[in-house]
Amino acid sequence: MGAGKTTVGRQLARRLGRRFFDSDHEIVERTGVLIPTIFEIEGEEGFRRRESQTIAELSGVDNIVLATGGGAVLNPENRRILHETGWCVYLNVPPVLLYERTKHDRNRPLLQVENPLAKLEELYAARDPLYREAAHFVVEGSHLVASGIVQQLLREFSRLCKT
Repeated sequence: MGAGKTTVGRQLARRLGRRFFDSDHEIVERTGVLIPTIFEIEGEEGFRRRESQTIAELSGVDNIVLATGGGAVLNPENRRILHETGWCVYLNVPPVLLYERTKHDRNRPLLQVENPLAKLEELYAARDPLYREAAHFVVEGSHLVASGIVQQLLREFSRLCKT
């Protein structure tokens, strides 16, 4: 949530000559409504069902770069699919930086609370071990801009392709 998955994913896909998908954008495209509306009508549980279905479908497509929503790792099946069907990267960014990036964004239903920073810290504590479980590679993204992260990922990807 605000780690830069979409920005990095788009740049990485462009550099690799692959198609890019963002699971959240796919859900919006398929439903015709914004994610806050889905949360309002179906709740988080309904959104998570849609998210899991979308991830399962997109993970079956070859040669793409897929960015998922921050909560995708909450579902053990999503973690399994992401880990087993591709090269899964975790962009690790501390909550205080996530807060700075998202504090004015009204399209993040989980952050529409009295203390968004505390919510981000809570989400980070719960999700960090799950991200690490799913990931093949962790990028400590707090001090890097998107282009630097993409360069790091391209180097690691190239190294993996040689082995």
